[in-house]
Amino acid sequence: MPTSMTPTDSLPLQPVTSDGRYFVVRGRPWRRSNPDLPEVERIQLVSELMSARRQVAAALRVQDANAQILARQRVDAVKQSLGERGAVWWHDGAPDYNRRMACNTPYASWYAEQSR
Repeated sequence: MPTSMTPTDSLPLQPVTSDGRYFVVRGRPWRRSNPDLPEVERIQLVSELMSARRQVAAALRVQDANAQILARQRVDAVKQSLGERGAVWWHDGAPDYNRRMACNTPYASWYAEQSR
């Protein structure tokens, strides 16, 4: 049984690794936001992320390749600010296993337990 869970947009609650660094979807760990971000800043960044994602969708609807590139760059920049991409937010030197198969990471046995 997972010790904590995290909500995502329309998905059921996802298991979170015991170190709080990842949540797992379809067997892949995804890096969580930096928990050390001040709550006001995190809320602002999440709002910016949702806006950027809406820009991506709008660009796709009108098939505007340049707008799509700019919107995706904005998404990436916000995700880096949240700590979900780019440099890791933890300081113990542990590598990043973002989007790798959980069964091929040090979280393999933990994930196997979650999948039962």
